[in-house]
Amino acid sequence: MVLGCTSTAGKSLLVTALARWFHRQSVDVVPFKAQNMSNNARVVDGGEIGVAQWLQARAAGQTASVDMNPVLLKPEAETRSQVVVDGVARPDLTALAWRERGPHLWPAMAAAYERLSARHELVLIEGAGSPAEINLPDLVNNQVLEHADAAGLLVVDIDRGGAFAHLYGTWSLAPASTRRRLAGFVLNKFRGDAGLLEPGPATIGERTGMAALGVLPLLAHQLPDEEGGTIRADPPTPAPTVSVVRYPYASNLDELYLVPHVARMRWASTPGDLAGADLVILPGSKHVAADAAWLRERRLDRELSARVAAGGAIFAVCGGAMLAGREVLDPGGIEGAADAVGLMPLVTEMEPSKLTRATTVSFPTMPSPWDGVSGLDVDGYEIRNGRVRAADCELAPLVWAHGSVLATTVHGLLESPDVLQALFGTRPPEVLDTTFELLADAIETHLDTAALWRLVG
Repeated sequence: MVLGCTSTAGKSLLVTALARWFHRQSVDVVPFKAQNMSNNARVVDGGEIGVAQWLQARAAGQTASVDMNPVLLKPEAETRSQVVVDGVARPDLTALAWRERGPHLWPAMAAAYERLSARHELVLIEGAGSPAEINLPDLVNNQVLEHADAAGLLVVDIDRGGAFAHLYGTWSLAPASTRRRLAGFVLNKFRGDAGLLEPGPATIGERTGMAALGVLPLLAHQLPDEEGGTIRADPPTPAPTVSVVRYPYASNLDELYLVPHVARMRWASTPGDLAGADLVILPGSKHVAADAAWLRERRLDRELSARVAAGGAIFAVCGGAMLAGREVLDPGGIEGAADAVGLMPLVTEMEPSKLTRATTVSFPTMPSPWDGVSGLDVDGYEIRNGRVRAADCELAPLVWAHGSVLATTVHGLLESPDVLQALFGTRPPEVLDTTFELLADAIETHLDTAALWRLVG
C-alpha cells in the first residue's frame, strides 16, 4: 500500500508507475483506492470512478472497474460532496454528516478489495491524504492497510521541504498497527544532488525501521491531473489559441490533456482571458447553478454572448452545454435552478437519477466552423443529472449546433485524435502509454526493485 505524508505527495503517480513496472514483469496487478475525492471521473461498468484509478488500470494493462474505487466524493459546494458508492450516486449518504458516513461506506470498501484480491495476483492500494490525520476517523489509510494486512510504502514530497520531518512525524503519529506495516519510504520530486541527502535517509531508517527504497526525481510527465487540470505541454508553432473557462466547479478537466499538444491552451477566469482565442471551451460543471452565478459575477456571460454575436467558436461539454443554454430547471432540488447564459436554445432539467454510460457520437454533416468533424464516429461517456432538450438546433443525438456554438452532453470527444486533427489541423502524439513507460523506467532506475519484490512477497 502506498501512503503519503501529505496530499499531493505523489501517491497516485507512484501507484501508476508501480502498476506499469509490475505489469512489465508479467504480474497480474490491479489498483485500488477505497475512497477518492475528485470531480474528474470516468465511466466504467456503467458507474463512475476517479480518473486516477482509470489511469492506473490502463498502466496495469487492465480494464478499469468500479471495484478499483468503490467510494468517490465529488465536491459540489464548499462544505458538501456528492457520495458515489460502487459507481452509483447515493443521495442518502450525501445528506449524512461526514462523520456519520463511515459505517455505511466501509462494507463497500472492504468487499471491493476482497473481490480484487481474489481475482488478481497483486493489488496496489493507494491511500488518501495522510495516515496521521489524528483529528479524523480514517478508513482509507489505516483501516484498509490493516484489513489487507499489506506492506506499507510511505512517500513524501521532498520538493516542498521538510521531508524528513514529514516522514518521522507521520510515522510517529500513525497508529501502532500502521507503524508495524510501514516497511519503507520513497523521497519523491527530488531536484539536485542526491548525495547531499545523507545522513537523512539513514537516520529515518534507524529511528523508524523503514527502509529507504530510493529517490524519485521530479518527473516531467504527461498524465492528466487527478483533481482539477494542468497544462503540461507546448504545441508546435504556429498553433491556434484555446481558452478554457475555469469556473469553480469545473469538472472532467482531465479530458483536455491532449489539447495543449495541438493548441495554445490557457485557463480563463476573466473576460480578458477570452481575447484572441480561436476557440473557447466551456467544460463540464459539477454545480451548474453555482457556476452560472460565477459567470455573471465575472461578466463572462456578456463576453461569451458578444463572442457568439461576432461569430466566435465555442465548444460546450455537458455542464458547459447546460450553461450555454437558456435555463436550468430543478423541481426536485438536486443542484438548484438557474438562468443560464443563453448562447443557444437549450433547456436543462435536473433529475434525481444520474446518467452514467459509455456512448458513441456519430457526427453528421456539420455546419461551419465544425465541418471538419463531419462523418466522425467518436467514443465518449456521459455523467450527468441534467436532461437537455433543444429547440431548433438539434443536429444529432447528444450534439447540438447553433451558429458558432457546438454543444454536447458527451465527455471525451476532445480526447479523440481525429477530432483534434479536424479542429486544429494537428494530430496529437500518443501520450498515456509513453508516460506509463517513462514512469516504469523511473522505478527501474531509481528504486530498490529487489526490495519491492520482497514487499509484495
